[in-house]
Amino acid sequence: MGYPKNLLIEGETIAIELKPHWRALFVPLFILILVIIVGVVVAVFTANPIVWAIEGAVALVILVWFVLFPFMRWVTTQYVFTSRRIILREGLLTKKGRDIPLAKVNGVSHETPFLGRILNYGALQIESANEDGAVYIADVPNVEEIQREIYVLMENNDARRTGND
Repeated sequence: MGYPKNLLIEGETIAIELKPHWRALFVPLFILILVIIVGVVVAVFTANPIVWAIEGAVALVILVWFVLFPFMRWVTTQYVFTSRRIILREGLLTKKGRDIPLAKVNGVSHETPFLGRILNYGALQIESANEDGAVYIADVPNVEEIQREIYVLMENNDARRTGND
């Protein structure tokens, strides 16, 4: 599901639209597999229906809290970079968003951990002149490319604002 075009400013175009890197789903996937294995082991070695019911209730709580919620957070998180601003959105029931005009961006830095070099992800830190200050965005795929593209967008936005298209 892409960012709605009707929420863009007149003349604004989407340059990049991202979700967090799929690496953010490693821990929920590990927990899912672990709950399945423990559930099967308990079911095989226990014939007591009360134990099965307790196991099922505990497994359900763990799956909802540690698997479903992180997955839904991942699905509903968007990083959108347009010709005029950076848009961060997340949330399914309660939406949370932040827009940073490119004209207010002072600098962009990235950090790539060792595993990020292998899986091609990292974190962006966007320094802003807004009163909220810097924004830290974790799990950005192709983080170095995104950083370069933000600088291109900033230059194009500056040229548009000063009339030097």
